[in-house]
Amino acid sequence: MKKYVYGFHEGTTEMKSLLGGKGANLGEMTSIGLPVPSGFTVTTEACNQYYEEGGRLWEELKGEILAHLRNLEEKMGKKLGTSQNPLLVSVRSGSAVSMPGMMDTILNLGLNDISVEGLVSATNNPRFAYDSYRRFIQMFGDVVLEIPKYKFDSILEKKKAEKGIEEDTKLTAEDLQDIIEKYKKVVKKETGLDFPQDAKEQLFMSVEAVFKSWNNPRAKVYRRLNDIPDVLGTAVNIQSMVFGNMGDTSGTGVAFTRDPSTGENKLFGEFLMNAQGEDVVAGIRTPRPIIELKAKMPNAYDKFKEVAELLEAHYKDMQDIEFTIENQELYILQTRNGKRTALAAVNIAVDMYKEGKLSKEEAIMRVDPLQVEQLLHPTFKEKELAQAVVITKGLPASSGAATGKIYFTPEDVVNANNRGEKAILVRTETSPEDIEGMVASEGILTARGGMTSHAAVVARGMGKCCIAGAGDVRIDEQDKTFKVGGKLYKEGEYISLDGNQGVVYEGKIATEESQLTENFLELMKWADALRRLKIRTNADTPRDTKQAIEFGAEGIGLCRTEHMFFEESRIFVMRKMILSRREEERRNALAQLLPMQREDFVEIFRAMGDRPVTIRLLDPPLHEFLPHEEEDIKHLAEKMQVPYRQLLEVVEDLKEMNPMLGHRGCRLAVTYPEIYEMQVQAIIEAAIIVKEEDGIDVIPEIMIPLVGELKELQYNKDIVLRKAREVIEEQGVDLNYLIGTMIEVPRAAITADDIATEAEFFSFGTNDLTQMTFGYSRDDAGKFIKEYKEKNILEKDPFQRIDRKGVGKLMEIAVKLGKEARPDIKLGICGEHGGDPNSIEFCHILGLDYVSCSPYRVPVARLAAAQAAINNKGQSK
Repeated sequence: MKKYVYGFHEGTTEMKSLLGGKGANLGEMTSIGLPVPSGFTVTTEACNQYYEEGGRLWEELKGEILAHLRNLEEKMGKKLGTSQNPLLVSVRSGSAVSMPGMMDTILNLGLNDISVEGLVSATNNPRFAYDSYRRFIQMFGDVVLEIPKYKFDSILEKKKAEKGIEEDTKLTAEDLQDIIEKYKKVVKKETGLDFPQDAKEQLFMSVEAVFKSWNNPRAKVYRRLNDIPDVLGTAVNIQSMVFGNMGDTSGTGVAFTRDPSTGENKLFGEFLMNAQGEDVVAGIRTPRPIIELKAKMPNAYDKFKEVAELLEAHYKDMQDIEFTIENQELYILQTRNGKRTALAAVNIAVDMYKEGKLSKEEAIMRVDPLQVEQLLHPTFKEKELAQAVVITKGLPASSGAATGKIYFTPEDVVNANNRGEKAILVRTETSPEDIEGMVASEGILTARGGMTSHAAVVARGMGKCCIAGAGDVRIDEQDKTFKVGGKLYKEGEYISLDGNQGVVYEGKIATEESQLTENFLELMKWADALRRLKIRTNADTPRDTKQAIEFGAEGIGLCRTEHMFFEESRIFVMRKMILSRREEERRNALAQLLPMQREDFVEIFRAMGDRPVTIRLLDPPLHEFLPHEEEDIKHLAEKMQVPYRQLLEVVEDLKEMNPMLGHRGCRLAVTYPEIYEMQVQAIIEAAIIVKEEDGIDVIPEIMIPLVGELKELQYNKDIVLRKAREVIEEQGVDLNYLIGTMIEVPRAAITADDIATEAEFFSFGTNDLTQMTFGYSRDDAGKFIKEYKEKNILEKDPFQRIDRKGVGKLMEIAVKLGKEARPDIKLGICGEHGGDPNSIEFCHILGLDYVSCSPYRVPVARLAAAQAAINNKGQSK
C-alpha cells in the first residue's frame, strides 16, 4: 500500500517534493538534533490524490493519519482531546516551493470543552488555557468553517473596549471564557452546527482545509506570479504544540540569519512575549526587535543564535526561522531559505563565498537571475510604497519604477517633457509612431498588449519602466481621462508605475537609484568565467548599444533598422518613399534616407568596437509607418502637397487583413528590392568608414527576416551580395561580412538544411516563431492567455518562455539540420525569450552560440547562462 504519512524522524531535505519544504526541513532538523516538537507530515501526493478523490479524505489515509497520531501520543505521553494532560497539535501547510502566507494554518487543535479543563489542570494556568481555546475557535472558524474573521474580531474588540484595555494579554480567564461562549454562538449561527468537540474530527477537517487552501485565490495568484506549477500540491504538517503564550517566560518570533533587505550578516527579526506565532505576523501587537531578546532571556537568545548559525551552515543559505520559547525553553518550528531583495541576494552569495561557506558555483546558484534586473533600475522607497493606493495591475513588461503626470498622446508627453515635467504615457496600445513620446516619458502604461507587444519590447530596449495589458484601464483619449472601476483619472494627475510587479499606484512615490555594487560586479565576473553561451544585446541606437556594453554585452544580436526611421526628421522621408507610386520616386526618397541610416550604423559600429553586430533588414509592414486617423492623413497630405483623397487611397491600399502574416520582411524586398539595396549600402559604407577612420575591423552580419522558402533567401541574398560587392569595389577596401537569416517561420525551421546552404548564420526570432506555431497573435493573446493559465491549459505564457514541446522542437530540428548542412553555422536567438532564464537554459542545451536580449536583461542573461552551464554540465549539444 502506498505510504502517504511520514514521521518527522523519517524526513530529509532530499524528500522536499514529497514532504514539502517545511516537512522536509522539520525532518532534517530533527535528524541533526535540534529542539523540534515531534510530529508527522501528510505528503503532497496525498493532496493531489485528495483532488482525484473528488475533494474528500479517503479511509486508508484517515487510518494512516490516526496510526501516526497514536505514535505521537505515546511519545508525548498525552492524548488528543482528553481531560487528562491533553495533546494539542498545530496543522500547517507546506508546499515544495515556499509560499509564505499564501496557505492556511490552525493552532491549538485538540481543544474542546473537556480538554480545555485538562489543560487548566496540567498547566495550572487558566488564563493560558482559555486564551488557547478562544484562539483555536477563531482560527478553526476562519480557516476550516470559512466564517469571516471579523465576526470573531468584533467580539474580542468589544470585550477589550468594555474592560478599557488595549492588549489581549490584559484579558482575564473569566473574560476569555465569556469570549469563548460568544465565539461558539457565532459558529452555530453561521454554520447551523455546534463547534466540533471530537478532536479527531477537528483534525480531519483541518487537513482537508489545508489541502483546499492549495487552490485558494491568493495561493493561485502567488503561484502564477512566481512560476510555481499547480500540480505540486501541498503537504500538511501535524506537530505537537509548544506554547509561547504561557506567560512572561514564554514568547514567539520569526528571524532571519541575515538582513533580508541588505544581506548584512546579523540576526534580523522580531519576537513577542506571551504570544503565539500568528500574533507576530497579524499585527495585533507590535513585536520587538530580536536583539532585545538578549536582555529579556539571555539563555534563550544565545541558544537561538547558536541554532541560527548551525542552520545557515547546514543549508548553506540565509534562513528564515520560526521559533517559540515555552517557559524559557527554545523550540524551532520551521526553517526555510529566506526571501530577500536582489541587493541582499547578491551580497549574501558573495559574502558566503568569502566566508568559505559556498563555492563560486554555489554562490551563483543562490541568486535568481530575474532579480538582478531590479538592481539596474530605480525602485520605489519601501516606506512610501506601504502607504500607496493601488489603482490596478497589468503585466510587468519592463522593470523599474516611474512617477509622472498622465498624458495620452506622444505629442503631449514630448511637450510636457520640454516644460520640465515628468510624464507617463498612457495608451490603449503603442505603435512605432509613438516612439518620441516613449523616449520622452518616464514610463509607459498600456491597456492592451502582452509581454512581447510593441510597448514591452521597445521599453525594455530603452530600460524604461512599462506596464502592459492593464485590462481594467478604460481610456477616453478625447476627454483625456482613463477610468478603473468607477474612479476617473485625468490628464495631468500623478500616477506611479512599478514595472517589477506590474502595479499602478495613485500619486507620486519617491524612487531610489540602482545599486551596482562591488559584490554585483564580482558575481558577474564569476558567471562570465563559467558560462558557455555568449551574451549579445538587441539594440537599435548608439545609446542602447553603449548601455548594453556597460552591462557586459558581447555584441549585437539584433539591430532593428525600422526603429531608425521613426524620428520626426526621418518619418516624413520614409512616408514619401512608401507613398511613391514609381520606382524612381522611391529611389529619390531612399537616397535621402541613406546618409541618415549610414550615420546610425557608423555610431553603432564605433560603440561596439570589434564585437559582432547583426543587422536585420527592414521587417515590419509598410503601413506601420503611415498615419491612420483622418486628421493625421489630412496633415500629411498638406505637408506632401498632394490631394487628401489621393493620399487616403494609397493608405487604404496598403492596409492588410493580417499584416503580421502579410507584406513584410523579405517579401518587401521581393516587391521593392531598392529598399534593401539602400540598407546594405548604408551598412557596408558605415563599416568601411569605421575601418578606415577608427581602425576597427567590423564584420557586419546582415540578416534577412521572415524567410520561409529557400528561393526567397536566394533572391534577397543576391540583392545583398550585388550591392555589397558594388560598394566594396567602389571604395577599394577589403571588408568581410556575413549573410544569414532569422528562423521565425515554421517552414524555415523544418527546411533548415536547405536554408543553411545559403545562410551563414541563423538567429531564432522566437516572438514570431511562437506566434506562427501556436496561431496566437502576440498583440492580442494577452486577452485570453491569463484564462488559459488559470484553467491549466497553459502552464506559462509561451511569449515569455520558450514552449519546449512545440516551438522548442522546431528550434531543435533547425539546429540539427542547419549543422548538418553547414557545420560552422553560427546560431543565436534574438526573440524576447533571450532574456528569460528558463529559455536561456534551453538555448544552452540546444548548443546555440549566443542569446541576445534587451540591454537591461544582459546581466540577467549572463547569470542565467552561467546557471545553465552549472545545471547541465556536459549536456549541451
